[in-house]
Amino acid sequence: MNTELIKLTVTDGEEKYVKAAELLRESQVVGIPTETVYGLAGNAYSPEAVKRIFEAKGRPQDNPLIVHISEFSEIFDLVSEVPETAKKLANEFWPGPLTMILPKSDKVPLCVTGGLPTVAVRCPSHPIARTLIKISGLPLAAPSANLSGKPSPTKAEHVYKDLKGRVPMIIDGGECDEGVESTVITLAAEKPRLLRPGNITLSQLKSVLGEVEVDDAVLNPLKAGEKVSSPGMKYKHYSPDASISLVRGDYKDFCDFVNEHNDGETYAMVFSGEGEGVEIPFITYGVDRNYRELSHALFDSLRYLDEIGAKRCFVRCPDESNDDNLAVLNRLLRAAGFKVIDV
Repeated sequence: MNTELIKLTVTDGEEKYVKAAELLRESQVVGIPTETVYGLAGNAYSPEAVKRIFEAKGRPQDNPLIVHISEFSEIFDLVSEVPETAKKLANEFWPGPLTMILPKSDKVPLCVTGGLPTVAVRCPSHPIARTLIKISGLPLAAPSANLSGKPSPTKAEHVYKDLKGRVPMIIDGGECDEGVESTVITLAAEKPRLLRPGNITLSQLKSVLGEVEVDDAVLNPLKAGEKVSSPGMKYKHYSPDASISLVRGDYKDFCDFVNEHNDGETYAMVFSGEGEGVEIPFITYGVDRNYRELSHALFDSLRYLDEIGAKRCFVRCPDESNDDNLAVLNRLLRAAGFKVIDV
């Protein structure tokens, strides 16, 4: 399959979207930019399109997909009920990087939801994504546009590297603003529960809803036999070819530990400005205590490890006492397969 890479800007007219919209209406899949990460989009009502998404990614079919809409009113076709909590969250955070899980309508095929009676829905803020949804006339199921298990793509070149020859089209809309996937909250449980952290933080959710539970799988592996209820809950995810270990401890102890591994194949990943005490090759992934900068740089840094041929990487652990760091901590734990070293 030939993969066409087309560049779009937010000022381009609707005529530039025609071919992509036609592909989507034909149950093909298209790589698209969103404000979080690039998505691999297909018609959410078409089992054929959903099958192509899973095949292109090499993704397990029990992993639910998020359905993207262009405005709040479109949610009523996808879900069987819209509680007041959903309306409050949408009023505060949509369009934006928040996914809500609600009881699904009969129109949504089970292949989209991983066999669950609920569906994950969000309204992205990226103008290219929203325009494409409107022009195609379809809600778009769209997981991250990468090979399953690899770091999510924040640039079109990442998508092209992973999916060239697997998809007919990739839209280059520039670098993603957020850098990590959307926050996922279920409103289909007894109490609102955070299933995947993102840049809509726990404190922001609580400011709207009051009490919000945090699922144990945010910072821990799924229990044996436990069913995935949200994207991003698999044991190992977001991982480069390099072996990742998260290192917990103060900076001096971190440096003492990593400097013992000066073998030419091991790298350190540290906060900006921390390279002075590190004697092995290192890369940075943002400013300590700035969760938005860390999020923005994280996946690009993990992908860079493979570009430079790193075999192992020890990563400075973000502050675990700060709930704003949950998104970065969650992604790093899964990239490391929950390998954490205390120094």
